[in-house]
Amino acid sequence: MITIQEGSFLTLHYRLAGPDGADVVNTFAGQPATLSLGAGQLAPAIEHQLLGLAEGAHHTFELPAGAAFGERNPDMLQRVKLSLLHELGDPDASYSSGDVVQFPTPDGQGAYAGVVREVGDDWLLFDFNHPLAGQPVTFEVRVVGIL
Repeated sequence: MITIQEGSFLTLHYRLAGPDGADVVNTFAGQPATLSLGAGQLAPAIEHQLLGLAEGAHHTFELPAGAAFGERNPDMLQRVKLSLLHELGDPDASYSSGDVVQFPTPDGQGAYAGVVREVGDDWLLFDFNHPLAGQPVTFEVRVVGIL
């Protein structure tokens, strides 16, 4: 029997729900996801739960607060001058609390997101923590295939 190991290539359906039970991601109604275990497509704590599962397995895991996406880090709250955002992005953009803004990585090869938490006269306070940091999550998975 083939089981999930580090580096396995997987096809699976999964559902990730936050502490209120609302789905954050749910592939059960559509196409299954394909991923390579260990490639960073899932949080390491979630990947760890998959190890040893066989094709056809269907499990639900409860991960306690902070286990899946780490604890909230106050250093991940950063003020950014509005003039800098206008200089580097859309000069006509306006921002509101709750907006998600994409920022390029320093090497320009990727992006990361920040959520606007406060709007000042000439600055925005961004939260760069994962939205589920410090939160308990539920992860449900049905393993379709393992290579």
